[in-house]
Amino acid sequence: MTFSHHVAVITSDEQALIVASDLAEDFKRDSALRDRERRLPLPELDVFSRSGLWGISVPKEYGGAGVSNVTLAKVIALIAQADGSLGQIPQNHFYALEVLRVNGSHAQKQRLYAEVLAGQRFGNALAELGTKTAHDRVTSLKREGDGYRINGRKFYATGAIYAQRIPTSVVDENGVQQLAFVPRTSKGLTVIDDWSGFGQRTTGSGSVVFEDVYVAAEDVLPFQSAFERPTTVGPLAQILHAAIDTGIARAAYEDALHFVRSKTRPWIDSGNDKATEDPLTLKSFGHLSIRLHATEALLERAGEFLDKAQAETNAETVAAASIAVAEARAISTEISLAAGSTLFELAGSQATLIEHGLDRHWRNARVHTLHDPVRWKYHAVGNYYLNDENPPLRGTI
Repeated sequence: MTFSHHVAVITSDEQALIVASDLAEDFKRDSALRDRERRLPLPELDVFSRSGLWGISVPKEYGGAGVSNVTLAKVIALIAQADGSLGQIPQNHFYALEVLRVNGSHAQKQRLYAEVLAGQRFGNALAELGTKTAHDRVTSLKREGDGYRINGRKFYATGAIYAQRIPTSVVDENGVQQLAFVPRTSKGLTVIDDWSGFGQRTTGSGSVVFEDVYVAAEDVLPFQSAFERPTTVGPLAQILHAAIDTGIARAAYEDALHFVRSKTRPWIDSGNDKATEDPLTLKSFGHLSIRLHATEALLERAGEFLDKAQAETNAETVAAASIAVAEARAISTEISLAAGSTLFELAGSQATLIEHGLDRHWRNARVHTLHDPVRWKYHAVGNYYLNDENPPLRGTI
């Protein structure tokens, strides 16, 4: 499996943030058009991959930059601010890399990390429809010779349509979940572009069908065990979701500022250099500003807790990281929805809002914040501080 384009090498946190900021400027330019026409961002993803950003979480001992989680979250927030779909697409890629970091063998890490540093993208095929609970899986992994065969159907497979490998949750013959890094070109593997969300329209979060798909034993690693002991897999997944919401919120906030200023500029001609003196509008922006800044601060704080948990992993550090991330996730959910809604409130029913694609911020936030129930974040946080109860070990907290 090869990647034909030259891929940049990112060696530091500072470089990662500079590259992400530059890319975000480019990605923002046509983001409204891509959303309106549901134009899949294939050229943008090619540039994104060649930038080297998809490899920034690879540990330094395997040739990557090994950036902090503070930086990783900021990178995702910057991309999500430019395009709420582009910010979502690498989420499961970094999630799979974290599973690889905590559960993969040295040989698996060497090989799969090298693929990522060469520009390959990992998608996902985790969720399933029709199971008893959201955590249940029935996609099977059965031994055949030196490898395995996979059969099943997945949905909400964000990034699979764009990936070179599709990490897939499967249940082996002993009823234990494993994670299979399946090559996209495998015989019997079909990716269906049937995603019809009214927000995050270009994430390609459709279906993946496995019909007797062969996977080599070396491409299968433990998955369930990542949640049977304290690991940072769960909070790593969640901080990326918080970063996506934070980026969407920042985009809506900035567009709201621009919208109100541009619609009230005629006042300047009368000698008033203020965009508006309307007390309700001022209150709205004051309220948004404070909560957005709080969200960004909590996101950075969560990254610091997660860095500590990765450096010294135990029940206490993982619980503290999970709670810090849950706090960021909860407030980022609220602010992303509030910022998009406020943009509607300030713009009223003007067609300009739709014409310029400004409605996409609320739609993106509304779809993404449904990923997992944020109401349980408050329960876990309250239980942690009030009863000294650590949160459960799972990918949703």
